[in-house]
Amino acid sequence: MGLPLSTPTADLPPGGQTRVRSSWVVARAAVAAPFTRRMGRQLLFCLAGLPFVVVNPVALFVVAVDLIWLLTAGARGNPSPANVVSAAACVGLLLVLLVSTTAARRLGSLQRMLATRLLGARVGAPPPARRRPGGRAWFGPGPRDGVGWRVVAYQLAKLPVGLIELYAVFFWVGGLVNLSYPLLWGAFRNHPPGAQLSPVPVFTPFGLFGAGTFRVATLAGTFAAAAAGAAMLLAAPWVIRAVTAADAWLIRGLLGPGRLAQRVHDLELSRALAVDDSAALLRRLERNLHDGAQIRLATLAMNLGMAREKLGDDGEVRDAAAVRELVDAALRGAKDAIGELRGLARGIHPPALDNGLADAVASLAADSAIPVELEFRIPVRPTPAIETIAYFCTAELLANAAKHSFANKIAIRVAGARDVLLLSVADDGTGGADPARGTGLAGLAQRVAVVDGALTIASPPGGPTKITVELPLRA
Repeated sequence: MGLPLSTPTADLPPGGQTRVRSSWVVARAAVAAPFTRRMGRQLLFCLAGLPFVVVNPVALFVVAVDLIWLLTAGARGNPSPANVVSAAACVGLLLVLLVSTTAARRLGSLQRMLATRLLGARVGAPPPARRRPGGRAWFGPGPRDGVGWRVVAYQLAKLPVGLIELYAVFFWVGGLVNLSYPLLWGAFRNHPPGAQLSPVPVFTPFGLFGAGTFRVATLAGTFAAAAAGAAMLLAAPWVIRAVTAADAWLIRGLLGPGRLAQRVHDLELSRALAVDDSAALLRRLERNLHDGAQIRLATLAMNLGMAREKLGDDGEVRDAAAVRELVDAALRGAKDAIGELRGLARGIHPPALDNGLADAVASLAADSAIPVELEFRIPVRPTPAIETIAYFCTAELLANAAKHSFANKIAIRVAGARDVLLLSVADDGTGGADPARGTGLAGLAQRVAVVDGALTIASPPGGPTKITVELPLRA
């Protein structure tokens, strides 16, 4: 026997509650998918991309063949081989002209803008065109522009993708038309008795004709058409999502900066970050030395000078208590200066790293105010620079968890795989970690980027928080 309809989910076992909630969430998402903003942006991207299908080498070649044939042979006969060769030459010259000028680059820039604004795809701009020093000034980058030829390659690949995008738009439009048949039937099918009316074609994934299509001639049949329309509407988001994902992949691969250019850009950025990080470290050391140890050492010298004046030039001590007090103050200042100098040296290179990253992270876990579960699996010891960055990342993340997370437990995982060091710090706190809030995460991301690393933050409001640092084993 099944459960009555009034049975609340609270009376179900935990597994049943999870399945009911999951089924409800999936069903609600499937029904709402055709009417979301994401669906609207993807549909608009498909419609906006249709004009780009015309700027295609294949389409241009067909148009050129037809034009040359009409101009030379009229409407009789078939295009001759000479017509085909002439059309190919015209299309080739047109493509060279597009690449030589800025037209191809502007076309690629427009398509990247559409992908960024409508699909949320982050596509970097290619490097600007380089001109030879002392050469003649072109009105564009020239026929050797690789970026322009990659735009032409994308336009060639856009033809089948654009046709599939048109088919995806047909899903959405056809589904809406089918859903309207029960309402439109009574409004437009008022006719005298005995009049014969043509059946209404129904849109299906196969079009208006072909296998699986049908026509309706009665009011009852319109409800079958509405059911087909509802099915097409439910399937439309997934078809559009698949084809736009393929188009975005092509845009990233062909209209982006390219692997070599992107690598050069990343190296330039890493070099700039390394220079800024070194300059910031030197400024921090100078400030700490000037505001801390230097002042204490100056006070120490002043106290020793005053004690010497109290002692006098001969063997008689005039005020032994004052001299003793000055010497005690100098001794305290010397100890404080030594402590600050040790702290500065520890900030440059922690002594705990002399025995390896495992012992250093274990010492940080032992000093944590929150219980820490540590798992360490690295087959090969990283280079000293990587160990130092991993150590300071762990220390900063533990300090952030202690200050902001209100967590009861922290888990640290350190593993190595394929020449990559993976460090993750997770807690069961309140979440909401944001680099813009000044919690030191932005500085960690900059320090990690110096060695081509990555910082990933997963911290939804309410928790839990998991921050993963990915570093190369060799710097």
